[in-house]
Amino acid sequence: MSEEWTPGADGLLERSAARIVLLDPEGRLFLMKGHDLEDPDHAWWFTVGGGINPGEDPRAGAIRELFEETGLEVDPRRLIGPVLQRTALFRFTYENRRQYEQFFLLHVSAEEAAEAASWNTAGLTDLEKDVLDGVAWWQVEEIERAQEAGTHIYPLSIGALARRWRGGWDGIVHTVREE
Repeated sequence: MSEEWTPGADGLLERSAARIVLLDPEGRLFLMKGHDLEDPDHAWWFTVGGGINPGEDPRAGAIRELFEETGLEVDPRRLIGPVLQRTALFRFTYENRRQYEQFFLLHVSAEEAAEAASWNTAGLTDLEKDVLDGVAWWQVEEIERAQEAGTHIYPLSIGALARRWRGGWDGIVHTVREE
Protein backbone atom coordinates (compact mmCIF):
# COMPACT_ATOMS: atom_id res chain seq x y z
CA MET A 1 0.00 0.00 0.00
CA SER A 2 1.34 3.41 -0.92
CA GLU A 3 2.03 5.77 1.97
CA GLU A 4 -0.28 8.37 0.44
CA TRP A 5 -3.28 6.05 0.93
CA THR A 6 -4.23 5.47 4.56
CA PRO A 7 -7.14 3.57 6.10
CA GLY A 8 -10.08 5.80 7.01
CA ALA A 9 -12.39 5.34 10.01
CA ASP A 10 -14.43 2.80 8.01
CA GLY A 11 -11.32 0.90 6.87
CA LEU A 12 -11.38 2.14 3.27
CA LEU A 13 -8.13 3.46 1.88
CA GLU A 14 -8.39 7.21 1.40
CA ARG A 15 -6.35 10.24 0.46
CA SER A 16 -6.65 13.91 -0.38
CA ALA A 17 -6.01 15.00 -3.94
CA ALA A 18 -5.79 18.13 -6.06
CA ARG A 19 -6.87 18.28 -9.69
CA ILE A 20 -6.84 20.87 -12.46
CA VAL A 21 -9.47 21.53 -15.10
CA LEU A 22 -7.37 22.74 -18.03
CA LEU A 23 -9.22 24.79 -20.65
CA ASP A 24 -7.57 25.91 -23.88
CA PRO A 25 -8.42 29.06 -25.92
CA GLU A 26 -10.98 27.04 -27.93
CA GLY A 27 -12.82 26.07 -24.73
CA ARG A 28 -11.65 22.46 -24.89
CA LEU A 29 -10.97 20.42 -21.77
CA PHE A 30 -7.78 18.40 -21.33
CA LEU A 31 -8.35 14.83 -20.15
CA MET A 32 -6.15 11.84 -19.47
CA LYS A 33 -7.16 8.23 -20.12
CA GLY A 34 -6.28 5.44 -17.76
CA HIS A 35 -7.22 1.89 -16.87
CA ASP A 36 -7.13 -0.33 -13.79
CA LEU A 37 -4.37 -2.92 -13.44
CA GLU A 38 -6.95 -5.29 -11.94
CA ASP A 39 -9.31 -4.89 -14.90
CA PRO A 40 -7.54 -3.53 -18.01
CA ASP A 41 -10.86 -3.34 -19.89
CA HIS A 42 -12.15 -0.85 -17.31
CA ALA A 43 -10.90 2.49 -18.63
CA TRP A 44 -11.91 6.08 -17.97
CA TRP A 45 -11.01 9.69 -18.71
CA PHE A 46 -10.21 12.22 -15.98
CA THR A 47 -8.59 15.56 -15.27
CA VAL A 48 -4.92 16.16 -14.45
CA GLY A 49 -4.01 15.72 -10.80
CA GLY A 50 -3.53 13.27 -8.01
CA GLY A 51 -2.70 12.75 -4.40
CA ILE A 52 -1.20 15.51 -2.33
CA ASN A 53 1.60 14.89 0.11
CA PRO A 54 0.99 15.18 3.88
CA GLY A 55 1.07 18.87 4.76
CA GLU A 56 1.18 19.94 1.11
CA ASP A 57 -1.07 22.81 0.12
CA PRO A 58 -3.66 21.63 -2.46
CA ARG A 59 -2.70 24.44 -4.84
CA ALA A 60 0.98 23.43 -4.65
CA GLY A 61 0.01 19.77 -5.09
CA ALA A 62 -2.07 20.62 -8.16
CA ILE A 63 0.85 22.51 -9.72
CA ARG A 64 3.24 19.65 -8.92
CA GLU A 65 0.85 17.09 -10.45
CA LEU A 66 0.39 19.29 -13.54
CA PHE A 67 4.14 19.36 -14.09
CA GLU A 68 4.59 15.63 -13.44
CA GLU A 69 1.74 14.62 -15.76
CA THR A 70 2.10 17.15 -18.59
CA GLY A 71 5.46 18.91 -18.27
CA LEU A 72 3.65 22.25 -17.93
CA GLU A 73 5.24 24.56 -15.38
CA VAL A 74 2.94 27.42 -14.38
CA ASP A 75 2.76 30.02 -11.65
CA PRO A 76 0.40 28.78 -8.90
CA ARG A 77 -1.26 32.21 -8.88
CA ARG A 78 -2.79 31.34 -12.27
CA LEU A 79 -4.96 28.67 -10.68
CA ILE A 80 -8.56 29.74 -10.11
CA GLY A 81 -10.53 28.39 -7.20
CA PRO A 82 -10.92 25.81 -5.88
CA VAL A 83 -13.97 25.60 -8.14
CA LEU A 84 -15.09 22.10 -7.18
CA GLN A 85 -14.82 19.75 -4.22
CA ARG A 86 -15.47 16.08 -4.94
CA THR A 87 -15.62 12.97 -2.83
CA ALA A 88 -15.24 9.85 -4.94
CA LEU A 89 -15.46 6.19 -4.04
CA PHE A 90 -13.92 3.84 -6.59
CA ARG A 91 -12.12 0.53 -7.02
CA PHE A 92 -8.48 0.67 -8.12
CA THR A 93 -5.62 -1.83 -7.88
CA TYR A 94 -7.71 -4.44 -6.12
CA GLU A 95 -9.02 -2.11 -3.39
CA ASN A 96 -11.97 0.17 -2.76
CA ARG A 97 -10.72 3.71 -2.23
CA ARG A 98 -12.12 7.09 -1.26
CA GLN A 99 -10.58 10.29 -2.53
CA TYR A 100 -11.26 13.83 -1.34
CA GLU A 101 -10.48 16.17 -4.23
CA GLN A 102 -10.17 19.90 -4.75
CA PHE A 103 -10.34 21.09 -8.36
CA PHE A 104 -8.77 24.26 -9.68
CA LEU A 105 -9.36 25.91 -13.04
CA LEU A 106 -6.51 26.87 -15.37
CA HIS A 107 -6.92 28.62 -18.72
CA VAL A 108 -3.90 27.82 -20.89
CA SER A 109 -2.50 29.42 -24.03
CA ALA A 110 -2.42 27.63 -27.39
CA GLU A 111 1.30 26.98 -26.87
CA GLU A 112 0.68 25.45 -23.43
CA ALA A 113 -2.16 23.37 -24.87
CA ALA A 114 0.18 21.97 -27.53
CA GLU A 115 2.81 21.19 -24.89
CA ALA A 116 0.26 19.33 -22.73
CA ALA A 117 -0.95 17.39 -25.77
CA SER A 118 2.62 16.25 -26.51
CA TRP A 119 2.34 14.39 -23.18
CA ASN A 120 5.78 14.42 -21.64
CA THR A 121 5.76 11.23 -19.52
CA ALA A 122 9.16 11.80 -17.88
CA GLY A 123 7.58 12.87 -14.57
CA LEU A 124 5.22 9.92 -14.26
CA THR A 125 5.58 7.30 -11.54
CA ASP A 126 6.02 3.65 -12.54
CA LEU A 127 2.37 2.98 -11.64
CA GLU A 128 1.22 5.94 -13.75
CA LYS A 129 3.27 4.67 -16.69
CA ASP A 130 1.51 1.31 -16.32
CA VAL A 131 -2.06 2.65 -16.09
CA LEU A 132 -2.11 5.86 -18.17
CA ASP A 133 -2.98 5.32 -21.82
CA GLY A 134 -3.12 8.76 -23.40
CA VAL A 135 -4.35 12.33 -23.37
CA ALA A 136 -6.70 14.43 -25.49
CA TRP A 137 -8.35 17.81 -25.73
CA TRP A 138 -12.16 17.41 -25.72
CA GLN A 139 -14.93 19.80 -26.69
CA VAL A 140 -17.60 19.93 -23.97
CA GLU A 141 -20.17 18.59 -26.42
CA GLU A 142 -17.89 15.62 -27.20
CA ILE A 143 -17.66 14.83 -23.48
CA GLU A 144 -21.43 14.86 -23.10
CA ARG A 145 -21.97 12.66 -26.19
CA ALA A 146 -19.28 10.22 -25.08
CA GLN A 147 -20.81 9.93 -21.61
CA GLU A 148 -24.24 9.30 -23.11
CA ALA A 149 -22.64 6.51 -25.19
CA GLY A 150 -21.18 4.90 -22.06
CA THR A 151 -17.66 6.34 -21.90
CA HIS A 152 -16.56 6.88 -18.30
CA ILE A 153 -15.43 10.48 -17.76
CA TYR A 154 -14.91 11.85 -14.26
CA PRO A 155 -16.18 13.80 -12.53
CA LEU A 156 -19.52 12.86 -14.04
CA SER A 157 -20.61 16.50 -14.26
CA ILE A 158 -17.35 17.78 -15.80
CA GLY A 159 -18.93 18.63 -19.17
CA ALA A 160 -21.64 20.86 -17.71
CA LEU A 161 -19.19 22.47 -15.29
CA ALA A 162 -16.58 23.12 -17.99
CA ARG A 163 -19.29 24.74 -20.14
CA ARG A 164 -19.90 27.20 -17.28
CA TRP A 165 -16.20 27.85 -16.69
CA ARG A 166 -15.22 28.51 -20.32
CA GLY A 167 -16.19 32.15 -19.91
CA GLY A 168 -14.74 32.48 -16.42
CA TRP A 169 -15.50 31.36 -12.90
CA ASP A 170 -18.67 32.64 -11.20
CA GLY A 171 -17.24 32.20 -7.69
CA ILE A 172 -19.37 29.16 -6.87
CA VAL A 173 -17.53 26.17 -5.37
CA HIS A 174 -19.51 23.11 -6.44
CA THR A 175 -19.63 20.03 -4.22
CA VAL A 176 -20.03 16.58 -5.74
CA ARG A 177 -20.25 13.15 -4.11
CA GLU A 178 -19.67 10.20 -6.41
CA GLU A 179 -19.90 7.24 -4.06
